[in-house]
Amino acid sequence: MDAELTRRQILRGTAAGVGLAMTPGLATAAHAATAGEYDVVVVGAGAAGMTAALTAAKRGLSVVVLEKAPTFGGSAARSGAGIWIPNNPVLLAAGVPDTPAKAAQYLAAVVGPDVPAERQEAFLRNGPAMIAFVMANSPLRFRWMEGYSDYYPELPGGLPNGRSIEPDQFDGNLLGAELANLNPPYLATPAGMVVFSADYKWLNLAAVNAKGAAVAAACLARGTAAALAGQKPLTMGQSLAAGLRAGLLQANVPVLLNTPLLDLNVENGAVTGVLTPNGLVRARRGVIVGSGGFEHNAAMRAQYQRQPIGTAWTVGAKENTGDGHRAGQRAGAALDLMDDAWWGPAIPIPGDPYFCLAERTLPGGLIVNQAGKRFVNEAAPYSDVVHVMYDKNPAEPDIPAWLVVDQNYRNKYLFRDTLPLLPLPDAWYSAGAVYKASSIQALGSAIGVPPAALKSTVDRFNGFAWSGVDGDFRRGVSAYDHYYTDPLVLPNSCLAPLWAPPFYAFKIVPGDLGTKGGMRTDARARVLRPDGTVIPGLYAAGNASAAVMGHSYAGAGSTIGPAMTFGFVAGNDV
Repeated sequence: MDAELTRRQILRGTAAGVGLAMTPGLATAAHAATAGEYDVVVVGAGAAGMTAALTAAKRGLSVVVLEKAPTFGGSAARSGAGIWIPNNPVLLAAGVPDTPAKAAQYLAAVVGPDVPAERQEAFLRNGPAMIAFVMANSPLRFRWMEGYSDYYPELPGGLPNGRSIEPDQFDGNLLGAELANLNPPYLATPAGMVVFSADYKWLNLAAVNAKGAAVAAACLARGTAAALAGQKPLTMGQSLAAGLRAGLLQANVPVLLNTPLLDLNVENGAVTGVLTPNGLVRARRGVIVGSGGFEHNAAMRAQYQRQPIGTAWTVGAKENTGDGHRAGQRAGAALDLMDDAWWGPAIPIPGDPYFCLAERTLPGGLIVNQAGKRFVNEAAPYSDVVHVMYDKNPAEPDIPAWLVVDQNYRNKYLFRDTLPLLPLPDAWYSAGAVYKASSIQALGSAIGVPPAALKSTVDRFNGFAWSGVDGDFRRGVSAYDHYYTDPLVLPNSCLAPLWAPPFYAFKIVPGDLGTKGGMRTDARARVLRPDGTVIPGLYAAGNASAAVMGHSYAGAGSTIGPAMTFGFVAGNDV
């Protein structure tokens, strides 16, 4: 029995306070108070859970969603809500030249042998149907993120112009009072503007690029139009979560907030419900677990993942503490990919860490380790950068690393939400997240990096910038490298020399969007035991399940796309 789920806790949580008959590794409710009975019980009101609930409800089944948090939306609501699903109807309507054969070839090349071919095929086959279903059964609409390249577009089947979509603008008024229960975004959009994920590429360049300025003006115009129409405009993860919740409202599916999973109810080897603080919620047909990852569980991270690790560097929803993982284990589930996460370089500023996307890719910056040396292509897919950090750290410390830029860079580009030319927040300096110095050597001394080595590295990098060829890490060779860059910088939009003092160093740590390890599932989203047999009545999707992407990351939205797809699969199979 898990130490964090004691008999006393369960007894205290049940409405009647009656006993639970415990068997090794399982929690069985012999006479627990019943808090409700439905065909399907869904755990988690994130993208996976709400998609699963909507799917099951539209089949005519009675469904309830149990959500631990006081809000709905989970990590999806906090996110940019890119959705990677090849051959979906939004892409095809936009004229994207995708085919099932291309998609299968690309995904197999990205994922490799880590994930069974049957699960890859199930994702590719069901993803387009899921998008069509969501659009038919909720107010959600989607847009192609044109130009946001697949992360490895040079692989067979890869698309340099991208396969990712994102939610279209959604009017929060459609949710009525329920809008107040929406989990807030990780990073709020500027007041008065309506901003899509695809806009951020250009907003970063608004001070130096005509298209960037035009996109900023368009974002403001959208915001003005929405205000004049009396709308409450939502985009990105806010739109996705709100749109799915609106679909559930239309389908009369209750979402019970502040209702955590204490354990799964198991009878005769089958999962038949969920134990909550209010009693047992019975499931006649099955339980679908979409409870998110374990990124905020320090003990689990220490147990399964490489050091240094903790809970301070993740931007996942704070309620994601692995409840579904541990309950699944007690019910006999196998776990896979527990060492991995949806990694990305992060800057540990006060409050939430900053998941660093454009800033490490824009020309005029480089990342160095504690020896003052570059060790990675800074513009590589963010998950790859952190994998390299961990792989190399034991031999030559790369954690923390440092993103080094100059004043020329700061004069041109947005940094998080700090406009060009404006000073960075004092709190960032006080927290040791950023340092500033008048010379490269002085900057090295400030961050504990050998000054001469740092100067030598910057000089070598500047030579690459002038020539346009990164002779060490090939930055700029992949089409993906150029997404968050400045097209006016030539000959390589990824590279510019550092020459204008003062110079800045931002601390870089291995952040994440959430963990990617979880319960092993089959192509029908059914949870499996270590011997490969199915646990009757138990399904999992999203970050409570082991990712179909394996240890890799096919493109923007490789978290949410499969989460929604396997929620859809589970909702159809249960």
